[in-house]
Order: sequence, then structure tokens, then C-alpha cells
Amino acid sequence: MATFKLSIADKSGKQTYKKEIKDNEARPFIGVNIGESIKGDSFGLTGYEFTVTGGSDYCGFPMRRGILGQRKKITILRGVGFSGAQKGIAMQKTVCGHKIHEKISQINLKVAKAGEKPLSEIFPPAEAKK
Repeated sequence: MATFKLSIADKSGKQTYKKEIKDNEARPFIGVNIGESIKGDSFGLTGYEFTVTGGSDYCGFPMRRGILGQRKKITILRGVGFSGAQKGIAMQKTVCGHKIHEKISQINLKVAKAGEKPLSEIFPPAEAKK
């Protein structure tokens, strides 16, 4: 089945927590789009609600909102997947679709609703990354 690495940003956006989920914990993520909410009860963070903000697939291509399918080569000026060049220059870049599937390896989440315990207590300081 699927294995995902979760990158969870707290409300302030300055602290990120990492968590790896497999099989039954990962099942609720399959089919979720960027921008949708998911409850943390299914993967051990009771009381929390998260919003999916993006992610990347097993080859490192970023997920981009508005792209159907697993991977596409698109022409972009700026935004997710392209940091930009000189003004007015567009480039072709490969990006992933906005729906989470088995080949996605990392999912970025932000806290929409906090639970009873703060994330800093749930995750030990050694796992926290600034």
C-alpha cells in the first residue's frame, strides 16, 4: 500500500513537524485534493484538523493545483514548480496533479484546527525541524 511522509506546519508557520504514515493510516489521504481538509484522528493526532497545501511525488516533482492526472509537462511563468526567470520568460516544467495517489511520497499539511495538546508536546524536540 502507500507510505507518506507528512510535513506538518503549525499555526505560526515557523515550526514544521515530520511524521511517516503507512497502510491503514495513509488510506484516508488517497483521493484528497490540495486545499481540502482532513481530520488528524485517522493518523494519531486527535482533535486536529489539517489542510493539504501540497506535496511531491516519488521523483520529486511538486504537486500543483489545477492539474489533472498524475504528471504533466506544462508551460509556466511562475508559481509552484518554477521559481521564475527573467520577466516574461516561460518554461516547460513537469508537475504532478492535485489529487493524492499512491505515488505521492510527501504531503504538506497546515493546521486548520488545533487539538488539545500542542504539536510541540506530541512530537519530541529531536523530531522538530526549524
